[in-house]
Amino acid sequence: MKKTILVTGGAGFIGSHLCEMYIAEGYNVVCVDNLVSGNLNNLSEIIKHPAFTFVQGDIRDRELMMQIFQAYKPNEINHHAAQKSVAYSVENPSYDLDINLVGLMTILDCVKAHPIENFIYVSSGGALSKKIEGNEKSSETDTPQLISPYALTKFTGEKYIEMYAAQYGYDFTVVRYANIYGPRQVPDGECGVIPIFLNNILAEKPSVLMTYPDMPNGCTRDYVYVGDVVEINKLASQKPANTVVNVGTGEEIAILDIYKEILTVFEKDVAIFIEAPRAGDVRRSVLDAQRAEDLLGWKSKVTLHEGLTKLRAHLEVRK
Repeated sequence: MKKTILVTGGAGFIGSHLCEMYIAEGYNVVCVDNLVSGNLNNLSEIIKHPAFTFVQGDIRDRELMMQIFQAYKPNEINHHAAQKSVAYSVENPSYDLDINLVGLMTILDCVKAHPIENFIYVSSGGALSKKIEGNEKSSETDTPQLISPYALTKFTGEKYIEMYAAQYGYDFTVVRYANIYGPRQVPDGECGVIPIFLNNILAEKPSVLMTYPDMPNGCTRDYVYVGDVVEINKLASQKPANTVVNVGTGEEIAILDIYKEILTVFEKDVAIFIEAPRAGDVRRSVLDAQRAEDLLGWKSKVTLHEGLTKLRAHLEVRK
């Protein structure tokens, strides 16, 4: 008998790739997205598939979500709907709280009434990074800095997932993403630096590097290609970890070096200017993903150069 999975935020950058994967894996897929940042064009390959159902709606709509659970009785949930921008969370902490925690609690209330088997919850390895010193990497057991509302809501969400799993008997995996990039990504939020840079580069427009005075090459981040992220979600559906796992390459890259690599791959030469950092920006972030390898057999496979080359090929096909 086919399993049914509910993918929230499934019309978005990462969520649409996951919906395609779950269809290929033989699931019935119910995708819920309010289309604020998602796009139905992302689902064009599967929108008419008999095992795929799209529902336009907001995860905070309790009546709608309860109707979805009653109608489709999902076995699993993959929760990708979120307010994902650190900078926006600083400017609008109430909205961040509403989407990332009130929305999550609406889903968990549905789980209380309609039991599930497995819950995959997306968190942030970058925003929940500890303060990196020397050659350290941030692990799942480190104390996060929690210097933005976004970090607070994501960390609190992790605790709710764990607590409800113990009370209501479902398996779970919390996936703490590093910075994800790849086809279909929109140029906004912390993870959107690559499409922001790329859009400017292709338009021959200068970009801005926001960084601290003592970090001339920019803050550092850990970048993972979306195909690798799809793989760990597949593994978490097959064999839940029942804990938090980092999803990263373990390679710390300065944002200016990201920019230079984009110039190399796309064969361009466009200027970049330096400005002060945004409030809430973590200075350094790199993840230790050994737990994901130990528990799920997952390891990042795509290098930054390879991933950007795949992205260029995708964009050229779309022309």
